Amino acid sequence: MMERIYALAEADIDTFVGTNRANLITLSNLFPKTKLRLHQNVLKILGEDQAVEELMHVLSALEQLCSEYNQLTEAQIIETVRRLRSGQEGGGQPSASDVIIYGIHGKAIQARGRAQQRLVSDFGSCDLCFATGAAGSGKTFIAICLAVKALKAKQVRRIILSRPAVEAGEKLGFLPGEMKDKLDPYLQPLYDALGELIPAPKLKDLMDTGVIQIAPLAFMRGRTLSDAVVILDEAQNTTPQQMKMFLTRLGMNSKMVITGDFTQVDLPRGVPSGLRDALDKLEGIRGIGFVHFGKQDIVRHPLVSAIVERYDEREREAEQF
Repeated sequence: MMERIYALAEADIDTFVGTNRANLITLSNLFPKTKLRLHQNVLKILGEDQAVEELMHVLSALEQLCSEYNQLTEAQIIETVRRLRSGQEGGGQPSASDVIIYGIHGKAIQARGRAQQRLVSDFGSCDLCFATGAAGSGKTFIAICLAVKALKAKQVRRIILSRPAVEAGEKLGFLPGEMKDKLDPYLQPLYDALGELIPAPKLKDLMDTGVIQIAPLAFMRGRTLSDAVVILDEAQNTTPQQMKMFLTRLGMNSKMVITGDFTQVDLPRGVPSGLRDALDKLEGIRGIGFVHFGKQDIVRHPLVSAIVERYDEREREAEQF
């Protein structure tokens, strides 16, 4: 008899074991000469030597599968065991070259439209990317998908997401709670995007340990951001000084993605946008990607495109008078 310990480090525990531990029951049925016991994130395996070693190998393959696809089904378990027993490589689900990442419940997330595809391409070849244009075109979401993919592939150690809190200061005073409570509403869209990619318990663990950090732009001052994917969202609301500060945080083995929409500038009248200033100054520098998203790239509800178009029409009419 042999006893081995397998600690789940990458996959979300609840997803891995399944509802009512259904996946562990499936494994027990496939490996009748072993016994599985779960305590927190640790699996204890008891049984005959050969069966235990084989199950350890299977658990490693299944954890990789679960981490990549954010799901683990009975069919995937059976297929993985069959492949490994027959000496074949690969997991229990085929991959597609145009899939960026698999979200919650195994949802395949792909680049939609030329602009999103261009952003994926530029992220691979450039350490700094600017993605500007229409609201609802998926700029920030694709950037976060690329960041999570890089983290899972161990290409970086951290993800750092930031936004300028343009109402910081006097206008936040009426909100209850500490500073974090006052700022969280401005950062909620970033939490929402992450929640579509990473199961809630795993996301909480990654944030508690600092692997994923979400912070207002002001908190970036003085930091050097190495081994990370750093995303600045709503960058149209930065000043030129703030943008310069942020850009100079780029450290070794890091990538930055900066997103913004010039139709949603909330800066005080007369204050220039740091995003527009950066685009003007950095144009032509090798190693920097520039992607513009138009109204045709909007991927939200079809009405969003019509709404954006109507607002643009009315603004053009107003400018003529």
